[in-house]
Amino acid sequence: MIERHVLDDTLLQLGKLKTQADRAIQQVDDRQFFATLDAEANSIAIVMKHMAGNMRSRWTDFLSTDGEKPDRERDNEFLIAADENRTAVTAAWEHGWGLVFQAIGALAPDDLGRTVRIRGEAHTVLEAINRQVTHYAAHVGQIVLLAKHYAGGRWQTLSVPRGKSKEFDVAKAGTTYRT
Repeated sequence: MIERHVLDDTLLQLGKLKTQADRAIQQVDDRQFFATLDAEANSIAIVMKHMAGNMRSRWTDFLSTDGEKPDRERDNEFLIAADENRTAVTAAWEHGWGLVFQAIGALAPDDLGRTVRIRGEAHTVLEAINRQVTHYAAHVGQIVLLAKHYAGGRWQTLSVPRGKSKEFDVAKAGTTYRT
């Protein structure tokens, strides 16, 4: 059933995004975690805080309430309070991802055609999922770019290293086709 495959693959792809972001975040120190490139830029911490707020809002009671919860203070997601630290931001991030995986994991194939609302706008469940996957992918890209910038020469690649594509393809083919 294609609907089951869509749900399973969504969880797989979101898991890959989270892993990619987590591996990038591990490569920066606390100063870099909160650093901004300029006055208009967001730090890794702010992107994570925003994503966590979005995730809490969108995925709490996903099928039964509007995805923009009345208690969400989106503008505050782009501010770091004096008492906020990496541990608190990371805890919110983990909680948000937990909500994502829990909500999508609880969906049945027949749910994909149901209607949910985000800011009053009707979406099928599939549309709402796709909306969030693209949103999260864009922000994970920002996190990776910032982490790579700050890590500089210490950066550990998250995918195929530069100049190593052919070696990677040969190695992968060797492991893929073994019996």
